[in-house]
Amino acid sequence: MSIPQTFVQELLARADVVEIVGRYVQLKKGGANFMGLCPFHSEKSPSFSVSPTKQFYHCFGCGKTGNAIGFLMEHAGMSFVEAVQDLAQQFGMQVPEDDASPQDRARAAEQRQKQHTLNDVLEKACKAYQKHLKSSPRAVSYFKGRGLSGLIAKQFGLGYAPEGWRSLASVFPAYDDPLLVESGLVILNEEEGGEAKRYDRFRDRVMFPIRNIKGECIGFGGRVLGDDKPKYLNSPETPVFSKGRELYGLFEARGALREYGYALVTEGYMDVVALAQLGFPNAVATLGTACTPEHVHKLFRFTDVVVFSFDGDGAGRRAARKALDAALPLATDIRSVKFLFLPSEHDPDSFIREHGKEAFARYVSEAVPLSRFLLDAARDGCDLHTAEGRSHLSSNAKPLWELLPTGALKQQLLTEIADLVQLSSRELSDVWYPAQAKPKRARKENYQENSNSRNEDGGYRPKSYKPKNSQRPSTSSRLPANKADHAARTLLDNMAALEALSAEDHRLLCALDAPYGPLFAWLEAQFHEHGAQPWVALREGLQGHESEAFALKLMAGHELGVDDDAAEAAAELRQLLNRMLIEQLKIDETLAIEAAKADPAALLRYRELQARRQALESAA
Repeated sequence: MSIPQTFVQELLARADVVEIVGRYVQLKKGGANFMGLCPFHSEKSPSFSVSPTKQFYHCFGCGKTGNAIGFLMEHAGMSFVEAVQDLAQQFGMQVPEDDASPQDRARAAEQRQKQHTLNDVLEKACKAYQKHLKSSPRAVSYFKGRGLSGLIAKQFGLGYAPEGWRSLASVFPAYDDPLLVESGLVILNEEEGGEAKRYDRFRDRVMFPIRNIKGECIGFGGRVLGDDKPKYLNSPETPVFSKGRELYGLFEARGALREYGYALVTEGYMDVVALAQLGFPNAVATLGTACTPEHVHKLFRFTDVVVFSFDGDGAGRRAARKALDAALPLATDIRSVKFLFLPSEHDPDSFIREHGKEAFARYVSEAVPLSRFLLDAARDGCDLHTAEGRSHLSSNAKPLWELLPTGALKQQLLTEIADLVQLSSRELSDVWYPAQAKPKRARKENYQENSNSRNEDGGYRPKSYKPKNSQRPSTSSRLPANKADHAARTLLDNMAALEALSAEDHRLLCALDAPYGPLFAWLEAQFHEHGAQPWVALREGLQGHESEAFALKLMAGHELGVDDDAAEAAAELRQLLNRMLIEQLKIDETLAIEAAKADPAALLRYRELQARRQALESAA
């Protein structure tokens, strides 16, 4: 879906960033701006500023900045398209779709309307279940027995589906409404030759509403109060609910994920609710299915650290193995994935109640990092004392290693795997990719024959070596004078490099003045929506964009797709961004000093900025 930039600008012109932010943050007038406690990090004195004249927000504490769309993306974890659609809906605007036919647009509008209607039906059922909970001593007793307070029950919207086959008929008088079946609330049993029978899917179960990232009810999980089977029952797949994409408790945990700095992924509804009760509100759970890349990607919108918690038995190990496969493609150098295995007799709830919050926090801090778990998975069943066992490990490790994105972690793991196999990194690469292995003298023609002295192998001395691409200017000689130019050129040529950038990098680039900021924002939106695209595809997508002419000029005459330079270009981009960050930090330091005249707490912010800048300068 391609959204015209003109529509985005019109939407931002209508939206008041103070009003949008004010729905989530308590703001007070402070001079020309509004101030409040930052929703992206924990603080006691307000450092979060919202400017009604400039229509952007900025936190002097954590550095986050952006417009109304950016706030919805950062705070609610929405993609660019989701944020635009959500904001447009608030103002009654229809989002145009440049690349869609009138028929496609009509179908999309019909689908959105159906989703909205299903959400209303599910929300109505949710309120009914909550009302039934209050009048069911048995259900209340179950939750109290699990140590849950009324406050936690209200936060998660817990409820109870009463006994009886058609309890929802008192909530929905039109019990034969097809929407009840489509939402998963009612089961339709059409027996051949007989009358169709309808009955409630959830009966005599405590209910856990499943919410999307906007807080809308999209489904339910229900647990029996006794020993009936199945113990847990989930809503079926519907137009608004997909188990492979949604995480239970993410809406409730979104603020805690930023505050605590990591997401704790558990295996069940009760784990999430009990952990929130016991001091770990940053827990979420998969919905009765294996962890998927979509789950992991959604979590990485909120935090750069994900800790998977599993039982220590065989089933827990198998679940962890599937989570490893899902996480590997997203494990960039700036992200951390860990695996926590509790004793087989415990789940997180029982462990904390027996050993205490501090003991569980220590377990989390000592969780197995992804690199070690990958190596453990690869050598499972391999006898490393034999050549056969080491060869088996090599075979197991290759498909796992290939899933990792290019970066320092991937290179280090290649070295560690090679050490376990008792080969060098180059030898292991030659084993894995024999077609790419080059004979020692295959590049003899690349040596200049301008020397009369030959070595004992008949080749020319190393000092006369000249690679084939020597006519191409070096990367450093191609650097434009403007740092932002070089960053734009690198990302237009290699869009996949966006995946390795930190949230700090994204904020820096998108906040630049036009044409840079709008171009980087557009690139990021395209990457989230379509993934990495080559320059030829980006060039088509840029038609009509305000930065189109600038991008075409920047890429004119640029040599595309030089694989030999990819690693070098990535390293130079990192150094370039670090220099840009240093310059921005200097500006922020000046602003913090100015702010300290009215707010002494800004001095702490200044020291943090200074320490960050000095760390970057040392690295440079």
